[in-house]
Amino acid sequence: MKSYNIAVIAGDGTGPEVIREAIKVLDAAGPKFRIKFNFTQYDLGGERYLRTKEVLPDSVIGELRKFPAILLGAIGHPGVKPGILEKGILLRLRFELEQYINLRPVKLYDERFCPLKGKKPEDIDFVVVRENNEGLYTGTGGFVFKGTPNEIAIQESVNTHRGVARCLRFAFELAQKRRGGKPWHGLKPEDIAAGKKSQLTLCGKTNVLTYAFDLWERVFHAIGDKDFKTVKLDYVHVDATTMWFVKNPEWFDVIVTDNLFGDIITDLGAMVQGGMGIAAGGNINPEGTSMFEPIGGSAPKYTGKGVINPLAAICAGQMMLDFLGETEAAQAIEAAVVKIAREKIKNLAAGKMGYTTAQVGDLVAAAL
Repeated sequence: MKSYNIAVIAGDGTGPEVIREAIKVLDAAGPKFRIKFNFTQYDLGGERYLRTKEVLPDSVIGELRKFPAILLGAIGHPGVKPGILEKGILLRLRFELEQYINLRPVKLYDERFCPLKGKKPEDIDFVVVRENNEGLYTGTGGFVFKGTPNEIAIQESVNTHRGVARCLRFAFELAQKRRGGKPWHGLKPEDIAAGKKSQLTLCGKTNVLTYAFDLWERVFHAIGDKDFKTVKLDYVHVDATTMWFVKNPEWFDVIVTDNLFGDIITDLGAMVQGGMGIAAGGNINPEGTSMFEPIGGSAPKYTGKGVINPLAAICAGQMMLDFLGETEAAQAIEAAVVKIAREKIKNLAAGKMGYTTAQVGDLVAAAL
């Protein structure tokens, strides 16, 4: 039996509620697939900050480095000024643990949940690979004459060859795997039979951001032409990407982009797949500690009511298993989520599921 030490940051708002159900499902999968989980809880978030004025102690960062993965609930507290927790916990973990990939699968489990007319599960099955350590989120910049009529605010996008290249290479490898028998999720038999070619789409703004995306585009073609000849290369401006997400999502396979654009288009992707209740993501360091989370936030107005949808957190646990190499267990959890979503859940929105948060967790665990 394999054993994994997993750090848990339940966090704020409804975070503890959804993480409880994710752990419930992981514990249900464990005996079936001969996996043992050792969960270590960390008290980080708004309540700790209000109590101690500590956001993320250096000692905790050191401890978290020893875990292969972190399961995160949500960060964000109405009593704490915006930016303190987000920068002090989320961004700091992503940067200091060098989680340089943000991975967001966009997959429709049932056409009832899709706001797009006529789109079915086979039309919406793509992955966004977002660079997670650079771009505008490095905090490079500052103010001149702050608070005066002559104020200047500068925010600079930082893009290094190293950062761009490692992100692109991860995306190329993922695109190759999705059609080569080792997918992160759901490889269609008809795709294999048809010998469908992998496709990697670079999402950028080469016509305006002529420095940053000149670098992205050159490295994109250099890596693809040299090492990934079986992957079809594609480029789409970010504004066009948002249009095609809505009109023709079936055009996409794997998309790679920078930090800011990735942050924006993945929220649109979440809506296309049915909403925040089903959207999960991973902050990946392929050689270190990675972190997996539902992307819907802390939703404080639903705290303690037992109405929040835990499926995104359960899917985050499924992504974690896939990252750890427990592919069979990950596929079983996804199959259980699909079954419950299609057969039991009325609506993915909080308070409209037809079940409580705990009951949804029970249903998925039982479906395993």
